[in-house]
Amino acid sequence: MKTALLTLALAAASFAAAAQSQPAAAAPVAAAAPADAYTAMMTATINDLMSTGDPAALQAVAAKLERAASARPADWLPRYYQSYALLINVFQSKEDGDAKDRTLDQAEAALAQARKLHGDESELLTLQAYIYQARLGIAPMLRSMKYSGMVNEAVAQAKKLNPANPRAYLVGANNVNFTPKMFGGGPDVAKPLYEEAQVRYAAFTPASPLLPNWGQRQLQGRLKQYAAATSAATAAK
Repeated sequence: MKTALLTLALAAASFAAAAQSQPAAAAPVAAAAPADAYTAMMTATINDLMSTGDPAALQAVAAKLERAASARPADWLPRYYQSYALLINVFQSKEDGDAKDRTLDQAEAALAQARKLHGDESELLTLQAYIYQARLGIAPMLRSMKYSGMVNEAVAQAKKLNPANPRAYLVGANNVNFTPKMFGGGPDVAKPLYEEAQVRYAAFTPASPLLPNWGQRQLQGRLKQYAAATSAATAAK
C-alpha cells in the first residue's frame, strides 16, 4: 500500500511540474472592436492573463478583475477569470504549500461568486476540477487519493452539461495522463483522450470573444510530446 501511495504521489508531483511548464495555455481574446469601455477593459485584461506566467503579473490581473467585478456585479466573467488567474499563479509560484492553499481558497471563493451569478456551469466545473489538480500537486502523498477522484467527478459533470466543452476533456485527460499505470492511467491511456479533446477544440467557437477559450496551446504541447516520443521510438528501431 505504501508503494502504491508513493507511486501515485510521484505522478501527482509530475502533474504539478507539467502544469507549471505551461502556465496560461490559452488563446488570446480575438481582436474585435470593443462595444464599450467595459468590454475593452475585459478584452485587454483577459489577453494580459493569457499571455503571462509571472506570479506577480497574475496577482495584478486578479486584482484588476476584482475591480471589474465591482463595476459589473451581475457579470460572472470577472469572477471566473479572477479564479483562473489565481489558479495559474499557484502553478507558477515558488511559495510554500500553505501560501498556495490560501491562494486557491481565494480562487474557489471567486469561483463560488461566479456560480452565484449563474455562469456557464460546465466551464465552472471544469475550472473547479483544475483547482482540485492544483490542490493535489501541493501535497501529493496526502492528497492524491482524495483529489484525483474529485477531478474526475467534476469533469464528468462538466461533460454531461456540455459535451462540446473542450476544456473538460483536456483537464480530464491530464488527470489520466499523470495517474500511474497501476491505477489505470498513464500517457498511453491518456493519448486517445487528448485526441478527443483536439476534436472538440477544432469544433469549438465561443459564443462571444470574452467567453472561456483557454487550453488549446496546452493540448498542442501534449500532442507534440506524443509525436516526439513516436519519432524517437521509430529512430531507435
